[in-house]
Amino acid sequence: MYRIVKKRVLNPLVTLMDVEAPRLAAAAAPGQFLIVRAREQGERIPLTICDFDKDKGLVTICTQAVGASTRLICSMEEGDCFTDVVGPLGRPSEFMDWDDSLLEASRFLFIAGGLGAAPVYPQVKYLHSRGVKVDVIIGAKNADMLIFREEMAAVCDNLYICTDDGSAGEKGMVTGVINRLLAEGRHYDNAVAIGPMIMMKFATEALRGKGILMTVSLNTLMVDGTGMCGACRVTVAGQTKFACVDGPEFDGYKVDFDEAMRRQTLYRDQEIEADHKCRIGRG
Repeated sequence: MYRIVKKRVLNPLVTLMDVEAPRLAAAAAPGQFLIVRAREQGERIPLTICDFDKDKGLVTICTQAVGASTRLICSMEEGDCFTDVVGPLGRPSEFMDWDDSLLEASRFLFIAGGLGAAPVYPQVKYLHSRGVKVDVIIGAKNADMLIFREEMAAVCDNLYICTDDGSAGEKGMVTGVINRLLAEGRHYDNAVAIGPMIMMKFATEALRGKGILMTVSLNTLMVDGTGMCGACRVTVAGQTKFACVDGPEFDGYKVDFDEAMRRQTLYRDQEIEADHKCRIGRG
């Protein structure tokens, strides 16, 4: 059993939890994910690792309540235990294999949309620990939906905030900030975007042709985390890939985002039905 050591409600929909899992914490790396099962007959939910502490044996997960299973996870309290936590799964971020000279010569731009700030954080934290220059853009619908602002500010060189309604930071989309930074002459070698599929698509297009390597995370496509269900199939450079076993990170310029967005709607009816049953106490 995997005990919830600490719970923090970040906003009405998003919950952060530190979970006791020493073996997983010892093996975790930025970019990877876990499979969480709240109860014996529960659904397998893939959740990106948003932090880990090898000394304390803790992994940190961030869950947004969007359906029956994620609402159940968010309702759990400190002291409760998950039936299963499996991982770490997926491939670590590519820069984890870079040597010191390549890291030192690189400047990164991270673009986080909404919940994407959670998986961005461990990557920025790692690069900061290696002395790499990192700028971060966090975008959300409004100020209440912003997460990881203070944590991110502590591990990056420059943090830029934008909201759709202008309630925090600049008013507008992350692409507006990207275009402004490039127009001001900011130089980046690598960019990483994590968040809603539509955001990653347009962030990728904003950087296309600028000589900046672009990585995106397709973690939102994953279902069972093993590749067996086929739900996370995506076309990358004309080839079929599985987000959970081949990724979740891919070259953004090679991803068929339109296909990926269509795939996200495949199970919408089932999710609505399951959530309805959960709310009326039948699930």
